[in-house]
Amino acid sequence: MGRSRYKVIYSENQPHFVTCTIINWIPVFIQPEIVQIVLNSLSFMQREKRWALHGYVLMENHLHLIVTSSELSTQMRNFKSFTARSIIDLLEKNKTTNILEQLEFYKKLHKKNQKYQLWQEGFHPQAILNEEMLLQKLEYIHNNPVRRGYVDDPACWRYSSYRNYLDRDGLLVVDLIDF
Repeated sequence: MGRSRYKVIYSENQPHFVTCTIINWIPVFIQPEIVQIVLNSLSFMQREKRWALHGYVLMENHLHLIVTSSELSTQMRNFKSFTARSIIDLLEKNKTTNILEQLEFYKKLHKKNQKYQLWQEGFHPQAILNEEMLLQKLEYIHNNPVRRGYVDDPACWRYSSYRNYLDRDGLLVVDLIDF
C-alpha cells in the first residue's frame, strides 16, 4: 500500500482501531447467513452516517474495524446490540442448539435480563494517531487470515477491506484514509 493513498484527517472524530470478539471465541461467523448480518449492519452504519468505515476483517470468531465516529461508544453499542439480537434470532430460528447452548453457558453472570450473550464486553478502541499506526493496523487486520493459515494472499479473503485498498471492489464500500 503506497503512501499516496493516505492524508491526515485532523478532527475530533479520530479514526479508531476496534476489536469485537464473540464470547469465549466461539466460531459463530462460519455460517454465511450470520456473516451477512454483520456485513449488512456495517453497511447500514455507514449509510446512516453513524460512522465511517476505513478498514475491516471478519474472522470466524472476531471482527477488527478501523472506524471514525463522533459517538464511537454509542455506535459500537448499537452495532453489537443489533447484530447480537439478529444473530441469536437466526440461530433460534435454525435451531442451532450447539452454538446457543455455548452462548448461554458462557454468558456473564450479571447479565440476568438475557438468556444468551454473543459479544464479549468492550471493544478495545485505540486511536489511530498517524500514518505509521494506520499502516500497522491495516497490515495487521488484512494479514489476519494469512497468519491463521486460511489464505496465502490477503486479497483472497473476501471478508476484508484489503481489496478496497488495491482499488478493487470489496464486499463493502470503505472510506479510505489519506495521510
